[in-house]
Amino acid sequence: MKVDLAVEPLGSWIQTDGKPLIIAGPCSAETEEQLCETARQLKALGAVHAIRAGVWKPRTRPGSFEGMGEAALPWIQRAKAETGLPFAVEVATPEHIELALKYGVDILWVGARTTVNPFNVQEIADALRGVDVPVLVKNPVNPDLALWVGAFERLAGAGIKKLGAIHRGFATGEATKYRNVPMWQMAIELKSIFPQLPIIGDPSHMAGKRAYLNELAQMAMDLNYDGLIVESHIDPDNAWSDAAQQLTPAAFGDMLDHLQIRQVESENLEFQGVMDQTRRNIDNVDRQIVEMLAARMALVERLAEYKRDNNVTLFQPDRWKEILKTRTELGQRLNLYPELVEEIYKIIHMESIRKQTEVMNNQPAV
Repeated sequence: MKVDLAVEPLGSWIQTDGKPLIIAGPCSAETEEQLCETARQLKALGAVHAIRAGVWKPRTRPGSFEGMGEAALPWIQRAKAETGLPFAVEVATPEHIELALKYGVDILWVGARTTVNPFNVQEIADALRGVDVPVLVKNPVNPDLALWVGAFERLAGAGIKKLGAIHRGFATGEATKYRNVPMWQMAIELKSIFPQLPIIGDPSHMAGKRAYLNELAQMAMDLNYDGLIVESHIDPDNAWSDAAQQLTPAAFGDMLDHLQIRQVESENLEFQGVMDQTRRNIDNVDRQIVEMLAARMALVERLAEYKRDNNVTLFQPDRWKEILKTRTELGQRLNLYPELVEEIYKIIHMESIRKQTEVMNNQPAV
């Protein structure tokens, strides 16, 4: 469902000359010299549109470095004066907002741990009422699209029109190579709800390690994201927070140099013709998939009737294990990722259980 969100275009509040928005800077502002030197080196790349730095750092557990607080804000003023670049910081309370604006911070972002709490988001929205400042909202820690959507609705309700989303991945509890699972479909769904909303990829928090930054940044660009926000530090190995996922400005510049920015459409008539025909073929295959799903559910319904009439349980673990094993093996032979086949069959199985439950709770016709 599309929701009317009065969002100003990205280019109306920051100039990127039609290129993806690039925000970079250290996870945390640690010292004045560290922040200013990082900002100077990023400015020298000629590709960075804004600097980011953590001033208040909400940590999962106490005892970790939680930011320098207000003491870091004059450093931001100096770095702004030296580079001429706007600055972005995370805010989590009305007091943070008041101080950030007092010291001339240009862009605010709402962190993942704040987005997850509607009470906190509403406090921030109320504090921003009547303020004309860009606000970026990170996805909530857990994959809950409604919380992300609700945050934008609350901010828009306070009159904020310079809005953007930061996609930083989700904590799922599953062991993966990434710190936070991207779940790209969640950001795509957000874009379908708010088509005009800029989406900025945060490969640093998705990756958790430098080794994966390039592939995640490229994926964000391939999905036509509006920009990237990446953590960069002059001495990342000795950073006071998130050391493993930060890049030196030089390494960040190298990553940008190798990033492929693809066009959304092509005016090549041959390309358009091939695309149209291929999409028609996909439509036909999708129709067959849906028809086969319907046929499978009809068989499931018959199976449930037999189980009901013979007093047999609807869920049989050994049969489910066999289905999962044989279907993923078949998928592999057909060059499909086993994870894809497994996830599809988990959804099919859930629907199968639901259908069988309905049938088994109805008495047979007399």
